[in-house]
Amino acid sequence: MTIGGGAPVVVQSMTNTDTADIAATVQQIADLARAGSELVRLTVNHESAAQAVPAIREALDAQGCHVPLVGDFHFNGHRLLTDYPECALALAKYRINPGNVGKGEKKDSQFATMIELACRYDRPVRIGVNWGSLDQEIVARMMDANARLAQPQDSGQIMYEAMVESAISSAERAEQLGLARDHIILSCKMSGVQDLIRVYRLLAARGNYALHLGLTEAGMGSKGIVASTAALAVLLQEGIGDTIRVSLTPEPGESRTREVVVAQEILQSMGLRSFAPMVTACPGCGRTTSDTFQHLAKDIQTYLREQMPVWRTQYPGIETMQVAVMGCVVNGPGESKHANIGISLPGSGERPAAPVYIDGEKVATLKGEGIAEQFKRMVDDYIAARYGQ
Repeated sequence: MTIGGGAPVVVQSMTNTDTADIAATVQQIADLARAGSELVRLTVNHESAAQAVPAIREALDAQGCHVPLVGDFHFNGHRLLTDYPECALALAKYRINPGNVGKGEKKDSQFATMIELACRYDRPVRIGVNWGSLDQEIVARMMDANARLAQPQDSGQIMYEAMVESAISSAERAEQLGLARDHIILSCKMSGVQDLIRVYRLLAARGNYALHLGLTEAGMGSKGIVASTAALAVLLQEGIGDTIRVSLTPEPGESRTREVVVAQEILQSMGLRSFAPMVTACPGCGRTTSDTFQHLAKDIQTYLREQMPVWRTQYPGIETMQVAVMGCVVNGPGESKHANIGISLPGSGERPAAPVYIDGEKVATLKGEGIAEQFKRMVDDYIAARYGQ
C-alpha cells in the first residue's frame, strides 16, 4: 500500500480488544477490514500480545483478509520487537510515540533500537506525538528558552511548537539511523479542533513527510463525529494528510466499525475518494407526513454498504453510484434526476404514486403498498445492468 506522494488518503482504524485474545482480535480486525479499513492498528503492550501477533496474522490470512497490521508500541516496544522477531515480521508498520520510549539516556538508545529493527525488517514507522504524552524534556527546554525572550510567545504556541519539534527531530534522528524518509509517517494528535488545525499547519510547513491525521480522544456519538469532521475537513481541504483515523468512543454495544464508516464518509463527502454508493434523502417537513421515505432511505443505505465487500470486485465503479430517496414532489423529481437512480415518494395530499428516475429519465411510476420493495428490486436490476461485467 502506497502512502503519501500523491496517493489517495488511506483510512485507518484500531482494535480495542486484548491483543492476547487471538480469536476476539481476529474477529474485530476482520470486521474493520470488511467495513473498509485499509490499515488496522493493534496494541502490542506486553509479551503475550507480542506472541499473539503472528497467530493473528496467520488466522487473518487464512480467511483471505490481508489488511496490513500496525503495531502500537509504548514504553517497552524496543524490548518486544527485539525479543519477538516473529511479531516484528508479522506487522506491516510500527507506531512509536517519542514521548513514551524512555527518559534520559535510555530514550535515545531505546528509540534507536526500534528504528534499527524497522530498518532490518524494512518496515515503515509512524512517529506519533500525542498531546497527552508529550516529551516533557522538550516542553521544559522550549518554555525556558521562551521565558528568556524580551517578548515571550504565548505558552499555547510554545506547546504547538514543542509537538512539532518532537515529531520532526525524531524523524530526522530516524533518518540518521538509516530509515528512509518514505518509510516515515508523522502525526501530532490533539483533542481540540483548533489546536489540531494549528499544529498540523505548522507540521506540514516544516517538511514533506507523510502525515497521519486524527483528532485524539474525539469523544462519543455526534460530538466525536462532528469534532473529527470539523478538524479533518479543514486540513484535508488544504491538502494536508495522507492517512486518517476517526477516534470515536463507541456507544455501549456499538460496533467498532463506525469509525471506519465516518472516516470514509468524510473523504467521500469532500469528493476525495469513493467507498460506497451514497443516498441523498430529504430531512422531511410538514409535507412528508409519512415516514416511508425515512425507512426506505435507511434500508437502501444499509443494504448498499453491507453489500460492498462483495460488490467491490463484482461491480467495479459501483462506489460512485448515487441514489435519491425523496419524500415529496418539491425537490423529489429534481434530486432523482441528478442521481443514478432515484424515487420521489408521495407526500401529504399527493397522489399515491412514486415516479422513479434512472440516469435522468423517468422510467416508471410505482403504486400500491409495495413501493419500497419494488424500488429495491429496481436498484438491484440497475446495479447488475450498469456495473455488471
